[in-house]
Amino acid sequence: MSLSFEIVVAGGGPAGIAAAIVAAESGKRVAIVDDNPRLGGQIWRGGLTPSGETKEWHKRLEACASLITHLPGVRIVDHPAPRTLVAEAADGVAFTIEYGKLILATGAREGFLPFPGWTLPNVMGAGALQAMVKSGLSVEGKRVVVAGTGPLLMAVAAYLRHAGAKVLMVCEQASLGRLARFGMTLARDRDKLLQTLRYGRETISIPFRTSCWPVAASGAEKLTGITLRQRRRQWQLACDYLACGFHLVPNTELASLLGCRLQDGFVAVDETQSTSVPDVYCAGEATGIGGVELSLLEGQIAGLAAAGRHDQSRTHFRARSRAQGFASTLAQTFALRSELRSIPTPETIVCRCEDVPLRDLLQHTSWRSAKLHTRCGMGPCQGRICGAATHFLFGWNQDSVRPPVFPARVSTLAHFTHKLRDNDFEAKETQ
Repeated sequence: MSLSFEIVVAGGGPAGIAAAIVAAESGKRVAIVDDNPRLGGQIWRGGLTPSGETKEWHKRLEACASLITHLPGVRIVDHPAPRTLVAEAADGVAFTIEYGKLILATGAREGFLPFPGWTLPNVMGAGALQAMVKSGLSVEGKRVVVAGTGPLLMAVAAYLRHAGAKVLMVCEQASLGRLARFGMTLARDRDKLLQTLRYGRETISIPFRTSCWPVAASGAEKLTGITLRQRRRQWQLACDYLACGFHLVPNTELASLLGCRLQDGFVAVDETQSTSVPDVYCAGEATGIGGVELSLLEGQIAGLAAAGRHDQSRTHFRARSRAQGFASTLAQTFALRSELRSIPTPETIVCRCEDVPLRDLLQHTSWRSAKLHTRCGMGPCQGRICGAATHFLFGWNQDSVRPPVFPARVSTLAHFTHKLRDNDFEAKETQ
């Protein structure tokens, strides 16, 4: 089976939704390919609804629904030929998608920093725990510690408390001085200030510690307690869950496979969100971690540019510039401190797919060397977890991306690779 669209959007989060809508409103036939069952991504996991913050986008999506094809539960696994993608659905059905223009809105994932015990059950990402609670996990009466860095911590703490959890503490690795300077910038943005104050009211009784982070998790079959450090003080705290959020890591694997240029770990784009590959655009967290507002603006610019409406795309440039300025302030405020590199011990597992400890990695000077000799990054996640960790610990960069981008059936790759090669051979014979 093969599908064909004028514009294909890879990713159904805020950036992808905005890009698809403005492109469809311009009269283009658009497809949104997303591995989640519903649109919204990690930010709007509940999907678009006719009320709340997604009301406007829900209305616009319904108005142009006849021009938008949503392919839910579908992963793009390969790019074997120009303007052709190989995709695989959750039920194993595979097909090709041909496109005129491609917009990458692949978002980001949670970053993890290894420390003794971080692989224990109930030690998880802050966003992951929140998502699991939204999906039905009960945390009623459970003792939870939220640790890491960034505004997400307070949002998660507020949500978990509302769900009945006993949030014992929020541990922020940034210093009080940095947070104070960040607070001064919020005074110039009414909406963000009100949002911060709301989270503050909802978590006012939860102890909040700055310059504080977990250094170990303990337990036999699952988490029973953690060890925290704040400056020179260190103490233990019993808990049922540890929700860690050490930044977001951009999903750039598909962009790399396409040959898009990366800069500082993000997809490099010009003012119209165009990548270095012709007719391929990128918007959202893959171009820089900036939150919903920036993702929506970049998505609209990319969608309009892909639809040929360059003049209208420029109307969003000023707002995007302001949002990028705030994103830069966030990055500076919550930059990870160097002391976090000393948390893992030689025995600490860094690559949890292949059980590779830190001591084995210390013998190498590059990602490639460590991968070849220890299998670090060769497990099911293909370096999505340990890659970011080793980048922080050692400054290593993943120097290659090979298909499939996600685990796929051998039959999928074999069939379509063979078919595309045959078509290419027939085309050459005809010439």
